[in-house]
Amino acid sequence: MTIRRLCGVLRVRGTTELALALLLGASFAALPVVALLPSLWGFVAATAVTYLADEALHVRAPAFVRRLAALHLDRTMRFAVRTVMLLALAARLDAPDAVLVAGLAVFSAHYAMMTCYTAVHHAVRRRRVLPLVVRNLDMSELPVPPQPSAFFYRRYLRKLLHLDLPAHAGLLVAAATGSERAAYAGFALTLATTAAALLAVLAQYRTARRMPAREEVLAAVNRQLTGYRLQVALYFSFAAVSRDFMYQVNMWIETLEQLDLRPVIILRERASFRYLSRTWIPVVCVPRADDLAELDLSAVRVVLYPGNAGKNVHMLRFAEAKHVFIGHGDSDKLASSNRVSKVYDEIWVAGRAGRDRYQRVRHAISDSAIVEVGRPQLSPIRLHADHAPGPVPVVLYAPTWEGWSDDDCHTSLIPMGVPLIEKLLAENVRIIYKPHPLTGKRSAEAAAADRMIRDLLRADNNERHGAAEAEAAEAAARPRLKEIQARLDELAGRHRGDDAEQLRTSRVPDRAAAAEWQELRAEWHRVFWESRGPLRHNVITRQLPALYDCFNQADLLISDVSSVVADFVASLKPYVLTNAHDLSDAEFRAAYTTAGGAYLLDRACTRLPAILTAVRSPHPDPMTPARHTLKHYVLGPDHPTSLQRFNTAVNTLASRAETEGVQGGAGVAA
Repeated sequence: MTIRRLCGVLRVRGTTELALALLLGASFAALPVVALLPSLWGFVAATAVTYLADEALHVRAPAFVRRLAALHLDRTMRFAVRTVMLLALAARLDAPDAVLVAGLAVFSAHYAMMTCYTAVHHAVRRRRVLPLVVRNLDMSELPVPPQPSAFFYRRYLRKLLHLDLPAHAGLLVAAATGSERAAYAGFALTLATTAAALLAVLAQYRTARRMPAREEVLAAVNRQLTGYRLQVALYFSFAAVSRDFMYQVNMWIETLEQLDLRPVIILRERASFRYLSRTWIPVVCVPRADDLAELDLSAVRVVLYPGNAGKNVHMLRFAEAKHVFIGHGDSDKLASSNRVSKVYDEIWVAGRAGRDRYQRVRHAISDSAIVEVGRPQLSPIRLHADHAPGPVPVVLYAPTWEGWSDDDCHTSLIPMGVPLIEKLLAENVRIIYKPHPLTGKRSAEAAAADRMIRDLLRADNNERHGAAEAEAAEAAARPRLKEIQARLDELAGRHRGDDAEQLRTSRVPDRAAAAEWQELRAEWHRVFWESRGPLRHNVITRQLPALYDCFNQADLLISDVSSVVADFVASLKPYVLTNAHDLSDAEFRAAYTTAGGAYLLDRACTRLPAILTAVRSPHPDPMTPARHTLKHYVLGPDHPTSLQRFNTAVNTLASRAETEGVQGGAGVAA
């Protein structure tokens, strides 16, 4: 328990990171002691440990390093402490005054040049910030200089600080041998390399001054958009860009690519590109509202909104277009029938359940504004009849997050997540645990429960028969998975360049790459699941494996009130809804539509054994008829297909916007 508390306080994970943190603290504490004794070899050992532990922590425990910076013990301060202790050691060892003065001057000059380097580096970065970033438009006409060399551009402070190593080594060698020449050689090397780095970044600044002006960039993008003749825009904004919210956009990409009309994706946060999936659709990221107002979007007839956000008002002001809230999933949460949705011309829902959900928000949403279009993105989900069970039942536990407030908190993690996993482990099942990307964002209790569940699954994996062979299989598959992921990132247009480099290299993509993308994703999933074997538990936290592929692996879903459940209904597989507040079955089913085909699990999980027995073959599953009825109610009919209905809705609304625009123009002319 003490180790766990220390890990929590220091923000490290596991005993290895804790040992590194304690080692760093102990070695820095030892520096003044061995410097004042004085002990040359003790100082050499302590200094080496500080360097190595510092580097290891930057790689393994970045949260701990950030906490040190918040306490004014950042990397620069740690290097400065090491330097001061070195000079103190040299003085205690009676080093010549000339060497001490030269050392002080060299280290002072080194830090001064680092300050200048930082100022110039920031100036280069500011120069390379453009009003917008694009993907899949040909921006070759813009004279954007290439990004500075990554060697000088990325993690520059980390590299600059280590340029003091020659001076440190030279002074220590001089102290050990009595040769002043070693000290001066180290001083000269530190000064020369630091000065060379400063000259290099000054040359980069000279290049960065040739960046095109804001007006020139906007004009070039508008020319490309005019040539593309966009008609439909998917608009997305979310403030918490440190997390992967782009699943709300990515789920719609394949649907947009199959529309009759020409789509474009408009984003508002630069970090969104980090998580954007592959697409040939033009993508424009415009952080500032003033720049968005200068984009030529006059040809857009339909704007689709997958999320409600404050910045939506910047797009809603375009009166020529029709604005539609499409959401990012149908759930029984209050947010899925928000009164804010009244600002849109139409609200598109999957099935009758979505219409009824909005009708419960009385005097807010007109029934004529609601259109049932299905869920086009659910086609990859395999039906229960096509599922081949493995040697043990596979249970997918996909809890939702804790919400922005307690009023909207539907997660089962806090009240029952840990005991649920413990009881599942006692039932000899294989668990796939996929928490919501925002888990722990607001609640420390949810974050703690999430960590405990991961620890339980890890421990059970280690205790299972053949654990060593399974870990070897995972390790063997890792290079191939990494290779496929690198190619997927390349096809998606992800690279390590800055925004200006993204715009400079933007070109119209080859649509044939979509086939390669699908093949690689299928291979990635195949390699991943085969390497995991049929018995090991899995914790899924990244974009891959995808949620719907986890659906296809599972025999049973356990989840909370969320859109995950509504999507899983498409499989017709059995699923369980957590009733964390122990409402009566009648109350719970009346409150939440998706409970109509669900088994309900009480907070104490006493029903879990009976539920698992009911869904295991050869036992008849009593909820099967209810799930068939619910699927039609929640997701709509199978024919015409959801994609056809969605495409028809887009075409119809675009025609209406065009007609009203022509009539409005004629009225103004009259």
